[in-house]
Amino acid sequence: MKQLPPALAAATKGPATTLANCWRLTRRDGTVLGFTDHDAPLSFDGTLFAAATGLSASEAEEELGLAATTREVEGALSSAAIEEVDIFAGRYDGATVETFVVDWQNPAAHLRLDVAELGEVKRGETAFTAELRSIATRLDRVRGRLYRRRCDAVFGDARCGFPASTPPFTVEAVIFAATGASIETASDLGAAASAFSSGRLAVLAGQGAGLAADIVSAAESGLGTVRFFLAEAIEAGLAAGDRIKVTQGCDKSFETCRLRFSNSVNFRGFPHMPGADAALAVAKSDGVFDGSPVVP
Repeated sequence: MKQLPPALAAATKGPATTLANCWRLTRRDGTVLGFTDHDAPLSFDGTLFAAATGLSASEAEEELGLAATTREVEGALSSAAIEEVDIFAGRYDGATVETFVVDWQNPAAHLRLDVAELGEVKRGETAFTAELRSIATRLDRVRGRLYRRRCDAVFGDARCGFPASTPPFTVEAVIFAATGASIETASDLGAAASAFSSGRLAVLAGQGAGLAADIVSAAESGLGTVRFFLAEAIEAGLAAGDRIKVTQGCDKSFETCRLRFSNSVNFRGFPHMPGADAALAVAKSDGVFDGSPVVP
């Protein structure tokens, strides 16, 4: 149970309410935005909470236990606060949202009610609706290692141990053309186009700077260019001349790790585990049953 600060508790006992709601949104890139449903801006805890943003909150229910709760906030698409292009580009995905109640006559009297993650964002013609998910939703995430034949590490991370961020495995290029989930660049990448399938593309400059997407496949066009097909389009106004960074992909198989990257010592899968064919095989009289490993 939360305890109200004395000054805030006193504000709740007055003949007229002087309370307002505030939200502080922190994006994953470090950008911090403040909003309030009061008719004037408020400042506290090192953040300026802008007014007249059209932001309002729905009712929320809390309950004991570990059940995940959700609620929604609605707001207008304003170029001074939240732009439609940023929402569409995914810059608000996974952002942290803190909810405060504050005495607008004395902003120093405030209380943080909740910390949530920004979930699904629905866009309309002039407004948006954002789902706020409680931190209890993190309990639903799969954690730990996966017991399977293919590697469960991210190519180039600490568990993988391979220097994927260095040339020729990661190179910079310039966009020739961008259409939806397709981006075309020069073919001088230091490796065959197929090496970048299942890789990663990040935008370094332009309106989409800081955004990235997975590469589904890459192929040479025959005209001195390479076309990357992304898992999802980077909707941020990519244009010819913008610089990007592309990283080669890995299909997570032991054979690729050993032969292509010479990194089998760090392989994070179980390539010798018996498959369904071995588990369901029928014992034969001409077989050898000496207790030796099924897979040498």
